[in-house]
Parts: sequence; structure tokens; C-alpha cells
Amino acid sequence: MEKFRFIDLFAGIGGFHVAMSSLGGECVFASEIDRFAIETYRTNFGVDSSFNIREVPEGSIPSHDMLCAGFPCQAFSKAGKQEGFEDTRGTLFFEILRILKYHKPKYILLENVRNLVGHDKGRTWRVIHKNLVDLGYIIPDKPIIVSPHQIGIPQLRDRVFIPGIHRDFTSLEALTISVPPAKRNQTSAHLVINNQVETNSHISSAEEFVLQAWDDFLQGIKNKVIGFPVWATEFKREYEISQLPKWKQDFIVRNRTLYAENKKHIDTWLLKYNNLEGFTPTHTKFEWQAGNAIKSVWDGIIQFRPSGIRVKRPSEFPALVAMVHVPIIGWEKRRITPREAANLQSFPTNFIINATSQQAFKQFGNSVNVEVVKFVASQLFKLGE
Repeated sequence: MEKFRFIDLFAGIGGFHVAMSSLGGECVFASEIDRFAIETYRTNFGVDSSFNIREVPEGSIPSHDMLCAGFPCQAFSKAGKQEGFEDTRGTLFFEILRILKYHKPKYILLENVRNLVGHDKGRTWRVIHKNLVDLGYIIPDKPIIVSPHQIGIPQLRDRVFIPGIHRDFTSLEALTISVPPAKRNQTSAHLVINNQVETNSHISSAEEFVLQAWDDFLQGIKNKVIGFPVWATEFKREYEISQLPKWKQDFIVRNRTLYAENKKHIDTWLLKYNNLEGFTPTHTKFEWQAGNAIKSVWDGIIQFRPSGIRVKRPSEFPALVAMVHVPIIGWEKRRITPREAANLQSFPTNFIINATSQQAFKQFGNSVNVEVVKFVASQLFKLGE
């Protein structure tokens, strides 16, 4: 595509910026309210993004060919309250609409969490779709859902993309973006792992002890493909569960069956680890999500999560999230580094990462994946030629 001008709303640390610049774009305006993200954005691009979009008159924004916006997802995310919006007015999506109404850029590319698709029984998507169409944009009838693992990047991270072209610039009547099949186990964690390991990334001796305990548990049970959360506190227990929620009854019954089928091994295991005395409640729960792809906890990608210790296949990392559950590379007994988090989000090697690890992980967790944005935008631009 020829040179074009874009604006970067809810810009974060600049995932859209990196993608658009690589495709020939020039950023003429960026907006962000997080002071740490603003600092990272300025450091990398020399652009001041410290504008609250609610306070920026649309007429003061430079003319542009493309509007990019990873608009805040808390209203639709499963991790939030999922309240969405009753109407677009008063929400941050309305800020996008008022800018589009005034400037009418040729292209739009919006991004949000996957839960946007079914939120409020589909009503949220219908409201978004109607408002964009009413402003003259041709957009897909359904949101585009893409995860980095579908284009060769080892991260499971479904995100909704909403591309659009204004009718004034095209004769198209429909807009179609092709997405590869969502096949699993087609990538490898090794693609993003660096040889340069930071000392402070290694797991603690206490964490190693807990993980070794669960590996010992796994090695001795008969059926290693566990399709439900293991709750060790339910072993040996026989209390009445009929008054509990159905989902909880189901998990408890499965855990009691698991214990009955592996009683000798589990009793020995509990004795060895002193009935898990000293384990936090979270560490007494175990989620094996690796099927039969691996044989050991240490062969997988691990996370310490509120729901328990989760182990996944080494083919894909779980989605980076702003809530910092930093993935652990089992065979190296360490967490990924901020640079590896940048690799997972496809940021270039010369991108300057925030010096504070906690901020860096939060920023990459909040970011769009650069290569996924390029994948969708490249098709959008071809359709608009």
C-alpha cells in the first residue's frame, strides 16, 4: 500500500503503531491515559500520546486515512463484569464514532476481546455493527476472530477484529477477511524463547517443590489425560454434596472417582507431602491441559493461577494478560522474560521495553499482537485498492 496517515486510539504501547508503520503508515495522532504506557510509547516512537480522548475535540485531530483502536475491553471481557453498554453514548466506543463521523477515514480497524461476539446474546455486536454501517462503513457481518497461533506465533489469544472501508472509497458491497483454521499444536514455544535468561526469572525453591509434588502425582496415576480440575482437598472426603451447585458436584464426584481409582498411589503421595500441609489453597488445585502430548509437568508451559496450577502443551503459550500470570517454561524452570513476552506479541527486537518487569508484562498483556494486526490490515488494504 502507498503511504497513509493513521491515528492510534487507546494506543497502549503501540502495537497498532508498529504494525501500521511497517505497512507504510505515518502516525499523526495517538491517545492513551496510562502514564507508564505513554512513557513507553514516547520512548519508542517520539510521539506524545498523553491525550484523554474524551477531552479531545474531533476537529483538532489531524486528518487521516485510517483509524486504529484497541478500545477498552473490560465491559465485555470474561474477566470483568461483562456489563457492555446499553447504548453507545457515554462509552469509549462513542468516542470512536464521533471521530469517524467527523473525519470519515477510508479505513478502520478495531480490536477487542473474543467475548465481544456473544456478549448480551449478540446484542452488543449488533449495536456496534449498526452504528458503523450507519456511518457508511462496509464491515463484515460477523467479527473476525484471529489468534496468533493461526499465523505461526505460539500463543493462544483469540481476539475480535473489526475491519472496515468507507463506502465513499470503494464499490465493494461486502468485506471478507480470510483466516486460517484454528488448528492446535502447529507451532512451538521455542520460536520465542531467548538464550539470554535473566537470573530473577527462575522459579523459587518453594514453587519448584509444589510443581515437583504435582509431577509425582501425575506420574503415578493410571489415566494421565485428566479432563477436569484436580482438587486434592477432596481426596478421602465423603460429605454430602447434593446442596452444592451442579458444576461443583460434578467436579467433586470426578475427584472422588479419581481418588478411588488411584487410592494406593494417592495415599502414598499425600503421606510423602504431609497431606499438602503448607500448600496454599491455590497450590492444592491442578489443571492438566496437555492431554497426552507430554508426560511430565516439567515438559509443559505452566501458570500459577487463582484457579490452580495449570499445565499446557509446549506448542503454544497461553494468552498474555494484563493480570500478570507470567507463564513458566517447565523444562527451564523459569518464567518467561519481558523480551520473550515482546516476542509473543511480535514486537521487533529494537523495541525498548519498560524497565520495570511488572509494567512490561502488563503492557504486553494489554497490547495487540503486531503480526495479527498486519495480517488483517494487509487484506483490508488489498480490498480497498
